[in-house]
Amino acid sequence: MRVLVTGGTNGMGKGVARALAARDDARHEIIILGRSSERGESTVHEIQSATRNTNLSFVKCDLAGLGDVKRAIAEIRAEKRSLDGVFINAGLGYAAEREETEDGMVAHFQVNYLSQFMLTLHLLDLLERSERGGRVVFNVTRGGSISWDDMQMKKKWSYQAGIQQAMVAKRMFYGRLHDLSRRAGDVRTSFYGFEIPKTVWSNQVNIIPGTMRAMATVVKWFGGFISIDECGEIMAPLFLEDQATSLQRSGRFITSTKGRFVEREDVAAVSDRALQERLWNISLDLCNDDDTRRIANALIERAQSQHEVPPT
Repeated sequence: MRVLVTGGTNGMGKGVARALAARDDARHEIIILGRSSERGESTVHEIQSATRNTNLSFVKCDLAGLGDVKRAIAEIRAEKRSLDGVFINAGLGYAAEREETEDGMVAHFQVNYLSQFMLTLHLLDLLERSERGGRVVFNVTRGGSISWDDMQMKKKWSYQAGIQQAMVAKRMFYGRLHDLSRRAGDVRTSFYGFEIPKTVWSNQVNIIPGTMRAMATVVKWFGGFISIDECGEIMAPLFLEDQATSLQRSGRFITSTKGRFVEREDVAAVSDRALQERLWNISLDLCNDDDTRRIANALIERAQSQHEVPPT
């Protein structure tokens, strides 16, 4: 399996990358996407030493810049003909104040969702070439809402609301991808969300305020957290399972309980096609990129050629 992991230098991404690298006689290829070259190379060496897997590489990509995302896409496409899996995981967590990216967008929305919207669309054809059946697994959580009239949160911002808005956007995105791909007759690629059942203890703890860190430490003592390696072991089977099983999960919201993957019910708004289309069109406008729009339009045209889909 060849799997791309966004945010693979720490937290859940690093745990998944390490778990996959160690599986099946260390034969799987892992591509780690991250914004720091130093941390990326360090992570690659660390996982190679721990697993004896030499099939690891790093692609530098700062999701806070759409130009950097395009550069990373070009690098991946130049070096890889196909992908078997993508873990859409990278994201900002705690922040003391609202920050804007170089593209003029609120950071949580662009980093946690929009840049990965662009990335995913540009990798679809690589996933379609997978001999194992492509799969895109989105790191998501429950709750949240889209601030349709203030998506950049200029009027009212909190880091929690920013994270949750991006989570809803990701859940609507994989639902839209699933619907369009199935209407187009693509039954090779799956798109779904996964919620880890417990909070993952990561270096995010080091940047939160002292009172929050103290509370988190107490919760950890009582078993309220899991390690990144435990997270990796829980999630690794999602990338390695057979194509038929993966396709059954497509379009769904999955979690793990008592060692089994189960479907979690989501709010109705997430599966509302009109709202999915609205977010899709806003996302394309914000990307402001002809290649991304061309890919999106081609997917819609393929769906329309098979079934009647309202034009966008």
